[in-house]
Amino acid sequence: MADSPDDTWVCSVLFIDIVGYSTTTVAEQLELKRNCNRLLTEALGNIAERSRIILDTGDGAAVTFFGAPENALFAALRARDGSGELSLRLGVNLGPVRVVHDLNGQENVVGDGINVAQRVMSFCEPDQLLVSRSFHEVACRLAPDYVNLFTLQGVRTDKHERAHEVYAPVEDARARLSVAEAEWLRRANPPQRPVTAESERRRSSGTTRRPATNAANDSAMVFDAGANLIVSGYSRESVEKALASLGEVRLISPVGQVGDKWVATCEHPDVAVSACEVEELGYTRIVSGPTREAVAAKVEELKPSGALLVGEIESVSGKWVAICEIDYARR
Repeated sequence: MADSPDDTWVCSVLFIDIVGYSTTTVAEQLELKRNCNRLLTEALGNIAERSRIILDTGDGAAVTFFGAPENALFAALRARDGSGELSLRLGVNLGPVRVVHDLNGQENVVGDGINVAQRVMSFCEPDQLLVSRSFHEVACRLAPDYVNLFTLQGVRTDKHERAHEVYAPVEDARARLSVAEAEWLRRANPPQRPVTAESERRRSSGTTRRPATNAANDSAMVFDAGANLIVSGYSRESVEKALASLGEVRLISPVGQVGDKWVATCEHPDVAVSACEVEELGYTRIVSGPTREAVAAKVEELKPSGALLVGEIESVSGKWVAICEIDYARR
């Protein structure tokens, strides 16, 4: 991966912190760090180096995954469940990052994606794993096995007064994902292509690309990430076609390659509001939809008819739900 103004990716990030690291002696820190490194190596499941960047944070590590978003979840669950006596806090986020090089010429990662992962980790209790709202919303739409995999823990506010909605995996998350995890481990270390002089040159220059896939046989997937949509496919053509089908949307990050896929991020189109459903139960209106923003917009549409929001908009069984009461005096 080379530095350029276009090197902005939407990636899943796992941030790990060793609990109580700073209160131990230097000798104890070395042992804790050695155990953490060994655990992380096992948790990554031999995933190819070109598909992730690991940053040493001193009292832990941050891993940015340039492949499927669920890679971070599987690695986090494996690290948490295999930590033994090593007490950890683990946070997972999905967001934009930029690959840069530090003063030593080593690859580094900066951006909101990794910053929020650290914030989410900081909200954890010892031995707890939390994920951000953006990761939760995308994960719940990746496969049926991921629906109802998380429970809302509430909203936390960081030191910059920024609010973060955080979720925790259910107790039997890893057992429920055993088949998916096995498939992930199988795909984590794919057969390597023969190295040629040309492929090595392209790899070192950051221009290695997967051979183009026939767009007719490649339908891009659209992941709902709250205020944004993430479009992913195995060819640029399929991603551009999916973007065109969304109508007029503003690109947040251009179409670019992440791992073996082409990815683009755009603002959520207004059509999400039309996807909301309104159920009438006497004086009560139950509004449900794919995102918090869409449900909130639908509630605003109902206000002229006297609808008043009761409580907060909440995530229920993979959907966002709002309850309104009709005040006929305000109609």
